[in-house]
Amino acid sequence: MAVQVTRADVLGSRVRAHQLDRTAGTLADTGVLDLGVQDTGAEAARWALAVRGLDDVPAGDLALVWTLRGAPHVYRRADLLGVVAATAPFSEADAAKRVFDGARPLRAAGTPVLTALDTMASAMREIVAAPTVKGEMSRRLTERMDAPYLRACRPCNAVHVYEQTFRLAALRAGLELQPGTSPPVLQPVPGLVPVTEVPAHLDVVRGYLRLHGPATPQQVAAYLDAPVRDVRAHWPDDAVEVQVDGKPRWALAADADRLGAGPARTTRLLGPFDPYLQTRDRALLVPDPAHAADLWRTLGRPGAVLVDGEVAGTWRPRKAGRRLTVQVDPWRDVPAAALAAEAERLAAVRGTELAGLAVGG
Repeated sequence: MAVQVTRADVLGSRVRAHQLDRTAGTLADTGVLDLGVQDTGAEAARWALAVRGLDDVPAGDLALVWTLRGAPHVYRRADLLGVVAATAPFSEADAAKRVFDGARPLRAAGTPVLTALDTMASAMREIVAAPTVKGEMSRRLTERMDAPYLRACRPCNAVHVYEQTFRLAALRAGLELQPGTSPPVLQPVPGLVPVTEVPAHLDVVRGYLRLHGPATPQQVAAYLDAPVRDVRAHWPDDAVEVQVDGKPRWALAADADRLGAGPARTTRLLGPFDPYLQTRDRALLVPDPAHAADLWRTLGRPGAVLVDGEVAGTWRPRKAGRRLTVQVDPWRDVPAAALAAEAERLAAVRGTELAGLAVGG
């Protein structure tokens, strides 16, 4: 019979899995780096690591690459060989789903999407012998690629390669992104070659279950942009069923005991794309539809105020010169002293001076 757990059990378990209740850690033991930390926004990845107790990581120990969902993610540099294999599409159908509308012209031309990714990666590898701005890279790549790889882009009023195909081919080409560059600058990763074996700690299905479980195959597939069939084919043998408020979900067997550990007491300011907020079980994390719509906006997404596992409001940075004000819009009572300490840390990470914490109004 499946173990019965509550929403509160799940939130407590996830906070601990995300290590949001700790004050110090190391690069090696920071679990979110196994799945990658999305670096969207000012100092996003650096702040996500800081709220997990990981400060002052030497820049050379981390690498920034386009991986899951075509988004920029930070990983341990020592893991990059394994990341190439771990984040690659599971199948031809998976590759087609991940490149979205870029798959249709390739299929019409009889070119498998996996072959197209390798073809584009080969061209990218030849082009980028030194740091290259994305726009220049795209222009030179467009000159080399055949029609099925190209699209007429109305916003740009130009023809260029499909964006997702471009992004997903970059790591296959052995290219990383220079942190802090806008527009992005790509550069070769010395000695990075394709590998086929996925290290156990980098397995993306296990990684999602470890950080966001209990979960369903559909939720994992949504996170990866992969077909549910492929996720089921890679489902861990040690995943066990649990009932979350009467609904079937799955967790890794080794994590099942953590579900009964109770709430995790912590207050954090999470960035808009923090790993904790990347769950595809949004209704469990934020049951109120209006609050969910406010938190996960398509444009201008705010950060989340996390209090003991619950999202208790949103926050935004207001910067004037080198002074930073943190504006908090609470959904319920929030611990002002703890938030003030978090705001001080945020200002330090961003290299600014905290002008104040404004709660409400």
